[in-house]
Amino acid sequence: MIEIVRKPIDLFKVYESIVDPTAGGIDIFVGTTRNNAEGKKVLSLEYEAYEPMALREMESIAANARRIWEVIRISIVHRIGAVDVGEASIAIAVSAAHRREAFEACRYIIDTVKTTVPIWKKERFTDSESWVGKSTTV
Repeated sequence: MIEIVRKPIDLFKVYESIVDPTAGGIDIFVGTTRNNAEGKKVLSLEYEAYEPMALREMESIAANARRIWEVIRISIVHRIGAVDVGEASIAIAVSAAHRREAFEACRYIIDTVKTTVPIWKKERFTDSESWVGKSTTV
């Protein structure tokens, strides 16, 4: 399951998508909106994506993880639009025969998604908003 969604991520659906009777290890990473950044109170995040390219890149990352580790199933779901404090913006799940492969593949996937997938994040504060990675504040 490789998806970009506009509604809350169904974490149970993500889990169900990678369950397999041959899997001895399942690793799930959920990235959530925290209530602070740079010493300021965060109200919400907003994500934008170039969806066709983002989906292709997510598929490529999953395929590369399969080449490196002996994984059984991989799911990557990223939310776009407004994401309130405490809500999930990304869920990554990996199943493998052994826990080491599941952990390592999951870590690789989140680290690579954050650096290569064309999805951008804006932090909304009580007094301003700012694109992460950009120097200007609105």
